Amino acid sequence: MGAEQKVVIITGASQGIGADLVKGYRDRNYRVVANSRAIKPSSDPDILAVPGDIADPKTAERIVSQALEHFGRIDTLVNNAGIFIAKPLVDYSDEDYAAIVGINLNGFFQITRRAAREMLKQGSGHIVQITTTLAEQANSNVPSVLASLTKGGLNAATKSLAIEYAKKGIRVNAVSPGVIKTPMHAPATHEFLANLHPVGRMGEAKDIVDAVLFLEGACFVTGEILHVDGGQSAGH
Repeated sequence: MGAEQKVVIITGASQGIGADLVKGYRDRNYRVVANSRAIKPSSDPDILAVPGDIADPKTAERIVSQALEHFGRIDTLVNNAGIFIAKPLVDYSDEDYAAIVGINLNGFFQITRRAAREMLKQGSGHIVQITTTLAEQANSNVPSVLASLTKGGLNAATKSLAIEYAKKGIRVNAVSPGVIKTPMHAPATHEFLANLHPVGRMGEAKDIVDAVLFLEGACFVTGEILHVDGGQSAGH
């Protein structure tokens, strides 16, 4: 399909939700630029792996420049990379803070700023953040102030950017998950984590992929925080 084949950048793409997002977009015939620190080259010519720490501005610059060099355009950015460390406030170290803010906020800023410039040039685009319902519905069983600080900031930024770009052809949305069954969570924790959700189970990566792909095709939706959280946002 040449230059008309759409291109998506996905951060945090080597495992879990990110890896499933790569597959989901490829199934829709998107070319994919996949980033994570541990990403491996792909045998699929329509998947370009760009390794590096998304908190480093040089990584963001490399992702965007290689996307344009190899595929010629950027249609969608999925800001999936993120860190979650559950600790009481007083137990967080300076290193914890730097790591969480570095990836969750600085990573978002560096890649989004660069991708948005290219979307503005072509007059179209879609930016999606993966956040967390804990930013809106705190839970005493899961201390999460730095998740709320950073992912809550992304929810606010999503709405702000949606309005900034509303008449410029760029939509901006977020998916706000509950706890998703990924390699991040040891099987021994699954029963406890399932019970955090009113529906009584953990989410699957496919649930998040389905939500992102829904937003991809929902051309009249922008500024939306789509909760995919087993009822957590509704209450307990």
